[in-house]
Amino acid sequence: MVVVSVAALANGASPAAISQSFGNGFWSLITFTMQMAFVAIGGYVVATSGPAARLIHRLAKEPTTGRGAVGLVAMVSMLASLLNWGLSLIFGGLLVRALAERRDLRMDYRAAGAAAYLGLGATWAMGLSSSAAQLQANPASLPKSLLPITGVIPFSETIFLWQSIVITVVLIVISVIIALWSAPGRDTAVTAEDMGIDVTPEAGQVVPGPKQPGEYLEHSPVLTVALVLLAVGWIVYEFSRQHWMVAISNLNTYNFIFLMAGLLLHWRPKRFLIAVTNSVPATAGVLLQFPFYGAIAAILTQARNSAGLTLSDQIAHFFVSVSTQHLFPVVIGVYSAILGFFIPSGGGKWLLEAPYVMQAANELQVHLGWAVQVYNAAEALPNLINPFWMLPLLGILGLKAREIVGFTFLQLVVHLPVVLFLLWALAYTLQYHPPVMP
Repeated sequence: MVVVSVAALANGASPAAISQSFGNGFWSLITFTMQMAFVAIGGYVVATSGPAARLIHRLAKEPTTGRGAVGLVAMVSMLASLLNWGLSLIFGGLLVRALAERRDLRMDYRAAGAAAYLGLGATWAMGLSSSAAQLQANPASLPKSLLPITGVIPFSETIFLWQSIVITVVLIVISVIIALWSAPGRDTAVTAEDMGIDVTPEAGQVVPGPKQPGEYLEHSPVLTVALVLLAVGWIVYEFSRQHWMVAISNLNTYNFIFLMAGLLLHWRPKRFLIAVTNSVPATAGVLLQFPFYGAIAAILTQARNSAGLTLSDQIAHFFVSVSTQHLFPVVIGVYSAILGFFIPSGGGKWLLEAPYVMQAANELQVHLGWAVQVYNAAEALPNLINPFWMLPLLGILGLKAREIVGFTFLQLVVHLPVVLFLLWALAYTLQYHPPVMP
């Protein structure tokens, strides 16, 4: 915030204009903030349900070797991240613990923990919970100052481009191969037992029965069934009246599906409420950071100097001057990856970058949806060694960041050139279209 304010002053904007922009933008993302918080809540609630626990138990029986177990965790983590990044973290962590219970595997606990993090470090931003893609597909969530620059970009132009799917498939294949190759064998594996970590399943939280007549519905599936039936009716209506890709790109619909699925999987409303309560701490960063990101985005796009230029204009002009239409994916990819080390927030960082990145894309006539995907693919890279998003997973596993970062750093070394090459090469297959207004 301070750096952007000083830069705006240096650009010639008055202190009054900067202060006004700060206040105007602070609550501009309140809708998107709540939507992102519910993405985390929905993923957590589904991952901690009884059926999810039984699925984890079944998957944990499949591998026959420790390395195979690590590969399974990597695959499951990345596939889950395409649905919901919160689901990936929690489900992946619980799967690692279930596998660690099998002493016959001699699975390296550190390598498995790193594999469980690959969803956040490789593929999450290419899936349905991609903050940037979701924001661009929802005009009601976009800041008013950003909408004229980017327009509305549907999922068909971002995560569902065949070019995006190619990158996602390549990342999954490469990541699993690296996870298998780098995992120590049976003789050198460091298991959870070797590390003194107890992976014995904790006793399930005891939910006391109803004490008063008014509490009976909380412990009965009757209310769950009624609510889910209503939800199914509305979901069927939403998907029947429009293309499924348009329906799922609506953040409210996406979150609604996950919450109702969580309610159904927990079966009794009381258990569902407990799961939601346990998930709320994971949203603290979103709730506190996003208003400031909104304020920064407003300063970038609204505080003008005497020539009528904003700081966003100046940064966009810089990118145009140092790039070309074909070099844009590489330049922006490197820039987004570096900035990600300092701002570990996919959605928040996009709000900072989008004004000038998308303005530069317009001036260089780069496909706007691909510009979003350039950001998505590059933004995930620093997650591989940035401990910020590791914390929930590390808490589940009882590990420290330094114990898994060696494995994830190896993934970063391979991912970086592969991602930048694919972003550059596949850009040749796309053509520019002006912003589409709602």
